[in-house]
Amino acid sequence: MTNMQWQPEGDLLRHLDDCVTQILMTQKDNGQFGIEPWISTDQNVLWPLAVAWAQEGSVHYQSDAALDAIIRGGLALHEAQDEKGMWMFRKKDYSEWGPIRMPWAYSRWMRAFAIVGDAMPAAAHDKWSEGLRLGYGGIAAEELGRIHNIPAHHAMGLYCAGQVFEREGWCEQAATFLRQVAASQSPHGWWAEHDGPVVAYNFVYADALGAYYSMSADALVLPALEQAATYHATFTYPDGSCVETIDGRNPYHDGIRLGNAGLTRSAAGRGWTAQQHRLYLAQDQRFDADYAASMLAYAESGDAETPPGARTIHTQRMGEQALTRRRAPWFACLSAYTVDIPQNRWGQDRQSFVSLYHDTAGLIAGGGNTKLQPLWSTFTLGDTSLLQHVPGEEEPDFSAVDGLVHCPQSATLGSDDESVSVILDYTQGIHGRVELALEDESATIIFSAVGDLEMQVAAHLTLLPHLGTAISWNDTDVILSEESIDQPIASATTISHAGWQMICPAGSRLRWPVLPHNPYRKDGHATIEEARVVLTMPLTKDTPTSVEFRVPR
Repeated sequence: MTNMQWQPEGDLLRHLDDCVTQILMTQKDNGQFGIEPWISTDQNVLWPLAVAWAQEGSVHYQSDAALDAIIRGGLALHEAQDEKGMWMFRKKDYSEWGPIRMPWAYSRWMRAFAIVGDAMPAAAHDKWSEGLRLGYGGIAAEELGRIHNIPAHHAMGLYCAGQVFEREGWCEQAATFLRQVAASQSPHGWWAEHDGPVVAYNFVYADALGAYYSMSADALVLPALEQAATYHATFTYPDGSCVETIDGRNPYHDGIRLGNAGLTRSAAGRGWTAQQHRLYLAQDQRFDADYAASMLAYAESGDAETPPGARTIHTQRMGEQALTRRRAPWFACLSAYTVDIPQNRWGQDRQSFVSLYHDTAGLIAGGGNTKLQPLWSTFTLGDTSLLQHVPGEEEPDFSAVDGLVHCPQSATLGSDDESVSVILDYTQGIHGRVELALEDESATIIFSAVGDLEMQVAAHLTLLPHLGTAISWNDTDVILSEESIDQPIASATTISHAGWQMICPAGSRLRWPVLPHNPYRKDGHATIEEARVVLTMPLTKDTPTSVEFRVPR
């Protein structure tokens, strides 16, 4: 349904100008930006500086101060390169992960050079050129070996380098690779990582293809951008946050997720972008410099389509593997994606298959996947204490353990769009079923299991915590904090938290905090902010159990 128009808002340029003014004040004498320790991506600001410098109407248009900062910022990158054009991959916690041709820094350095190169003094121009040729020579030779989000971004930068340095071979190599990236997209708009869809990293592919399209006008990548836009519009909650249920890489993060200019190449993507911008600006948030610059440089205006989350009643299926169901004020997702347990830290266990959102309470249940934490699983068979994260362990064994099954082997979505369901197939012929019923005043999640249930079988529902807010049952109120909760529920009980109420069954158990494994920290430790409240419900054969949610007005 196309019912509006979208074009880049004036706020983008106003916010870019304000950001650039601040950026110019933070540059050090050696040309570096950012706080210590310096990392290569601190220089990512070269791109918004260059866009503002070149943007008519910007207060920094053709500014000598901006041009000088850009030049010195690129020289700092050149100075920090090793003989292979790499920088140390360092994080702000001072951890070091080895040398890398950092794609995000390289592409922004390169695209800034494409804008300001002709205005630079000869000596600085030559040093920039030397550093960029060194880096992109290495990227062309060594970095495009597989379809992945990082090589895709590298290829986009390589195409720009080929244009600027008149290296037709680089342009052809980059174009061939990015067409392969587009062709490798699933029919439903996502790129597989760890054998299934991701959400946050999917934006990286669309960003790379979108920037490439702006440079090349290569129509062969347009269908992939259109499909990616539909995918992201489908898997966005009404408050603008990303649906995590289908994501094999990252758990839920609240907040409005902005996209990129690549997603503005279709009516679905422009409608989604308009929604995200409207929500973002309504919260008095400001577009950051990098986002504003890229949208001003690359975005396309035109017809815009109302996204699924903004409709009153809507069901959107992604083939036979996932769906989102909107019945205002509720929004839910069921996933049927299963994979073998990944043996590296980045691919998460596909263990959680349902999420539930309410317009006033936000995301209530779900929160996504992790590793080494079976209590985040929709169902478990066996002893959940057998699998856990060992504090301080940097290279854990992520394999399944004897005596516990926490991930299904396959899954099947039900065909009824009114009472949606997913059947999860576990070992030894045991099947778990989740059914979701959304009504105006309530939402009910029903769990059941069939098969030979000699093993201990339980359903688990992960609940999103609001730290500093009370969770209540019977006459008990506990403020969620570092203090642990391990509460047996003897009889049917109403639990209240953060504006919602949940009627849970007798025999269940409430626990807090249930921590995940964080792959982005070397030792995998998680903080209390990443934890979940978990309701565990033991199951017996052919005896379903359910929870009912209400949000009092």
